[in-house]
Amino acid sequence: MSEARLLVVDPAWRETHPGASVGLLALRGVTNPSQHEGLNGLASTLEDEVRARFGAMDRQELRGTPPLPAYAAYYKRWGQRYHVGLQLESVAQKGKALPRVAALVEAMFIAELRNLLLTAGHDLDALVLPVRLGVGQGEAFSAPSGAEMAVKPGDMVIADAEGYVLSAIVTGPSAVARIGPETTAALFYAYAPPGIDPALVAAHLDEIEGNVRLISPETEVVGREIVTAPLTAGVD
Repeated sequence: MSEARLLVVDPAWRETHPGASVGLLALRGVTNPSQHEGLNGLASTLEDEVRARFGAMDRQELRGTPPLPAYAAYYKRWGQRYHVGLQLESVAQKGKALPRVAALVEAMFIAELRNLLLTAGHDLDALVLPVRLGVGQGEAFSAPSGAEMAVKPGDMVIADAEGYVLSAIVTGPSAVARIGPETTAALFYAYAPPGIDPALVAAHLDEIEGNVRLISPETEVVGREIVTAPLTAGVD
């Protein structure tokens, strides 16, 4: 089984963000318990690994760890810092822990911290396909906190087929189609700015799928796609 036409890419995205990649993974047959012992164990192991690897680094060295420089260059265009990089610093050097949250979201968070690739997740059945990858034009949306936000002009943005913003890189996720206790199908996707090998995106999607299978072994992959904007105009 596969989802018909999971993704549509606006040509403006390829023109505006040459060298960028986005990877999507659609899953059915998932469950979302409030806690999962296996995932909590993975999170604890990852925290230990992160502290052993990065704990003694100075800030400049840590921030030079790939793929963080690619995100730093991207966020700098809007005067922002990459929040996953900040989270890495907090876990590695300040003793903070990954949040132990509902299992599907924790599965995503674990992969995000391990691979340092910006990732979002939504309830697949609560949005209208295909989703559209495009370039922000100041679209307004509500964040999960209820705060009113707007996509930064020029930022990468994903919306559903009805035009509802799902997320943008700089301003983050919207409140649309949030993963919840009743979620049985999920869409995960990762944004990779220029300078990040699409093979890393593929491995990241593999890890998310593996984490989800810890929760729901019978999970079915119903869609998977990685798109990359060519570095040279006119080259597919």
